[in-house]
Amino acid sequence: MQKDPKKNRTDLVANEAILKLKELIKHESICHLCTNLTQLPLDTRPMSTQEVDDEGAIWFMTSKKTQQITDIQNDNKVQLFYSNTSNYEFLSVFGSASISTDRAKIKKLWTPLAKSWFTKGSDDPDITLIKVVPENTYYWDTKSSKMVSLVKMLVSTVTGKSPDDGVECEVGVKSKAPVKKKIEPVKKTAGKKSVATGRTKK
Repeated sequence: MQKDPKKNRTDLVANEAILKLKELIKHESICHLCTNLTQLPLDTRPMSTQEVDDEGAIWFMTSKKTQQITDIQNDNKVQLFYSNTSNYEFLSVFGSASISTDRAKIKKLWTPLAKSWFTKGSDDPDITLIKVVPENTYYWDTKSSKMVSLVKMLVSTVTGKSPDDGVECEVGVKSKAPVKKKIEPVKKTAGKKSVATGRTKK
C-alpha cells in the first residue's frame, strides 16, 4: 500500500513559524543567496544573516557595488539555502528581495565584524541592506523524517489580506536532499570575498 505523503509533512503557522525560522537561522547564519533563478547555472554566493525580524523577514548587509544588488534590481526573486550539518537541519527559503539604505536600520544591524569590510563604520555610504520576505519556506526535520512547511508567517506581507480573509499562503518548495559541503568564500584574483557581505575585499 502506498504511503500518504501528507503523513510525512507538518505545517507550522503564524508566530510558531517565525519562531522556528529564527531558531534555525540562529543555529546556522551563513546561507547561499541565489539570484537570477530563471537562468542556469544559478548565481550564488555565501552570505551572513544579520537578522530575522519579528515579521519573518531576513536581513543581510552588503556593498551597493556587489553583483547581488544588480541582480535583485533586475529580478527580485531569490532563493536561500541554509545547512547546519552538526544538527542535521536544512532550510530552503524562496522569497522576494528588496534593497534598503535606511541608516537607522543599518546602525541597528551593525556589528564590529562589519568594520573589516566597511572601514568608515556604520555611516559608510557603500553599505546596503537586502531584505528577503519569505514566500515559500521548508525545512527538513531529520529527527522525525518530515518536511516541515512554515505556513503563512505573515499573510498580509504576501497577499495584502488580513488573516480574517481566510487566506493561507504556503511558504515552500521542496529542495533536493542536501549534500554536506563546507561553505567557503569564492576565491578571486582581485581579492578575498567576504562571507559576511558577499563583497570582495581588496
